Amino acid sequence: METLANILIGIVALEHLYIMYFEMFAWETIGKRTFKSLPADLFTPTKGLASNQGLYNGFLAAGLIWSFFISDPTWRTNISIFFLVCVIIAGIYGALTASKKIFVTQTLPALIALIVVLLKD
Repeated sequence: METLANILIGIVALEHLYIMYFEMFAWETIGKRTFKSLPADLFTPTKGLASNQGLYNGFLAAGLIWSFFISDPTWRTNISIFFLVCVIIAGIYGALTASKKIFVTQTLPALIALIVVLLKD
């Protein structure tokens, strides 16, 4: 169960590293392909906003990755839970305010990872 929890945490972390990358560095290319409902002319003026949002996604990924380097099992679990809950809350908010697809792509993987983390102990 520990291995499955680590794999799922790793997947969520990698997803948020990818989101960080395209929001911070590829907003006008990957961002346009990802958010097709936004008018193309909005991507250049919102580049700074997207970059800021990408930074937050990077912090979520960093926290999840940090959990792999914590030797104390209780702390490792607690840090994993904290950052997974942060991802879940951000995903729910994003699903309510931006796109319902965010629930499936961001919230659901983090929720599954959280359940596995809670069941492993």
